[in-house]
Amino acid sequence: MREYNVAILGATGAVGTRLIQQLEQSTIPVKSVKFLASSRSAGKELAFKGEPVVVEEATPDSFEGVDLVLASAGGAVSKRLLPEAVKRGAVCVDNTSAFRMDPEVPLVVPEVNEDALERHHGIIANPNCSTIQMVVALEPIRKAFGLKQVIVSTYQATSGAGQQAWNEMNEQAQQHLNGEKMTSTIYPVKGGEKHYPLAFNLLPQIDVFEDGGYTHEEWKMIHETKKIMLDDMDAKDIKVTATCVRVPVGIGHGETVYFEVKDEKNASREKIQRLLTKAPGVVLQDDPEKQLYPQPIYAEGKRDTFVGRVRADEENPGNYHMWVVSDNLLKGAAWNTVQIAEKLVEKRLVGETKR
Repeated sequence: MREYNVAILGATGAVGTRLIQQLEQSTIPVKSVKFLASSRSAGKELAFKGEPVVVEEATPDSFEGVDLVLASAGGAVSKRLLPEAVKRGAVCVDNTSAFRMDPEVPLVVPEVNEDALERHHGIIANPNCSTIQMVVALEPIRKAFGLKQVIVSTYQATSGAGQQAWNEMNEQAQQHLNGEKMTSTIYPVKGGEKHYPLAFNLLPQIDVFEDGGYTHEEWKMIHETKKIMLDDMDAKDIKVTATCVRVPVGIGHGETVYFEVKDEKNASREKIQRLLTKAPGVVLQDDPEKQLYPQPIYAEGKRDTFVGRVRADEENPGNYHMWVVSDNLLKGAAWNTVQIAEKLVEKRLVGETKR
C-alpha cells in the first residue's frame, strides 16, 4: 500500500487543529506529516498520533516531497502558496474561498459530486461551510424528485468568523451580564465602518454587501450550490436564494431550507424522510411528538449533517421545509477537506496531477 507525505497549511488555527484530528482518524496511509503556519507560529510543537511535530514556517520550498496538502490558512496564503505546491507535485485541498469559483478548480462535497475530482489540475476547493450542509441534505431529494427552487435562511455560529470573533462574543456576553456596555470591533465585518455586538443579538450581515443588497456570504451560497450540483455557478435549472444571519452560538450552523421539487406528483413528506434516512452523511432527527429535532449543541464534534422538521408547505403543493444543522468546523471545514483527500487517495488521483 502506498503511503503519503501530507502537509497541513494553517495547522495552528481552529480549522487546522481539527484537520490534524480528522487526518489522524482518516483512512489515508500517512508516511510523514508537516505542520505549516506563519512565521509567528513557527517553532510551536503540536502532536500527530501522539508524536510531537514542530510547526514550520510555510514557504514554497516547504512542499518539496509533499504528496497531499490540506490548507486552511486564509485565501491570500492559499493563492500564494498552493500553486507552488502543485509545481512541486502535490495535490491540494483548499478550505478557503481563493479557488472556489475558478472554473478549472472542482468544488467538491463527496456525498454530492465526488466525480468532479477526476477533473482536478492539482487544486480542489472545499465549499463554504453553510453550503456544504445544505447540499448534503438536498442532494438525495434532487436525485429522486428534481429541484426547481431553494430558499435558505441561515443561523451561522460565531466560530465561522474566526477565533478572535468567537472570543469577542464571549467577552460581550460577560460585559452584558456585568451590566457593562458591550464593545465590538469585529462584528459584523472586521473592516466595516460600523460594528455591533453579537452577544444577545442577531446580525443579518455576514461578509460585505454586494450589488443588489445581498452579502457576499449569500452570493457564495447561491453560486456554490449551482456549481456543486450543476457544474455551473450561473446555472438556471435550479433557482437559489439565501439570507445569512450570524447568531450567538459557538459551533454549529442551523439552516431553514425551503425547496420546490420538480416531480410534485411523486414526492411526499414521508418519501423525503425515508430518502434522508438512507442518505450518506445525513442523520434524520425528526419526531415532533418527542420534540426530536437537530440542535447545534448536540451536533458539535460530529461529522454528520442532521436534518429534521421536514414538512410539506400546505399552501403550495410540491414545496417543502426542513431544518438542517451541522458542525461548521467539521463537516463544514476540516472533515469535508479530509473526506475529499480520502476520495483522492481511493481514486488514485494523488501523484497523478493533471497539468
